[in-house]
Amino acid sequence: MSLYVIPDEIDFSAYMQETAGGRKVRDVGDYLREMLDEIGKPQAAATGWALPWDKTRETFRYHPGEVTLWAGSNGTGKSLLTGQIALDMVCRREPVVIASLEMLPRRTLNRMVQQWIGSDPASYHGIPKAENLLRELIRDFKGQAEGLLKIYDQVGQISADEALAMARYCADKLGTKHLVLDSLMKCVRGTDDYNAQKDFVNALCSVGKDTGMSIHLVAHTKKLADEGKRPNKYDVSGSSAITDLVDNVMLFWRNKPKEAERRQGGEKLRDEPDAVLMCCKQRELGEEPEFGLWYHKDSQSYIEHPKSDPIRWVERCV
Repeated sequence: MSLYVIPDEIDFSAYMQETAGGRKVRDVGDYLREMLDEIGKPQAAATGWALPWDKTRETFRYHPGEVTLWAGSNGTGKSLLTGQIALDMVCRREPVVIASLEMLPRRTLNRMVQQWIGSDPASYHGIPKAENLLRELIRDFKGQAEGLLKIYDQVGQISADEALAMARYCADKLGTKHLVLDSLMKCVRGTDDYNAQKDFVNALCSVGKDTGMSIHLVAHTKKLADEGKRPNKYDVSGSSAITDLVDNVMLFWRNKPKEAERRQGGEKLRDEPDAVLMCCKQRELGEEPEFGLWYHKDSQSYIEHPKSDPIRWVERCV
């Protein structure tokens, strides 16, 4: 599969300056015309992009130029979640770049293909008709994603300046509309360097505003003494300025008490969701909803009801 991979040896020096995004001085008349254009349009709830799950559409949207923070503890499933969001954008014909600095591009792509198929590819092996179907599904994915989905070929620590330059490069040279940056800790080396974290997130927000690119920044939450307790925005690791600066804050909590009870054969928590996605800040709409989600193991994806089928991306894509 020859999806385009952004090599890590690209010279980003031309994009290293914060002003390279092109902050513009505009006449007030431009803004007044935009304001007049907005009159009579549908309310904000109908603008921007919704998440892939139907039940989230009315109460949460993210918009061009916004930075959305996706935070959760280690092993929560944040990367699986943002992978589904990236697939949704591909299906909308929106160019996406994934910079997963904690995972090899091959692994990122394998998981997204599994989400696309909706089942474990290993289950197709050894059955000729099933193997042919698998090849057809992967060809469908390739045809849909090629030219729209790109992966930054870099794993490990990079400097904040490199990350920002890469973001500007994606917006300017590749026409990227959505950038997934996973994760903050791989762009700012010191976990307690709060000034560096603040400066980086502030600059990232400037890149979003300058270019109109929607940026999804993955971060970690602090390790809580009680895994049964849901985190709040004050539990995001690092500087408190991180959540102040971004446009949207989404926290992802994995229901480990339910998993522990299930392993012991208990059923008291069986009706609870496997995970909860909590909006703790939403600049545009102001609402702070939360959504229960269930984990579908074979597709490595999240579904919105316990008896839902995984999203059929082949059918959803236009």
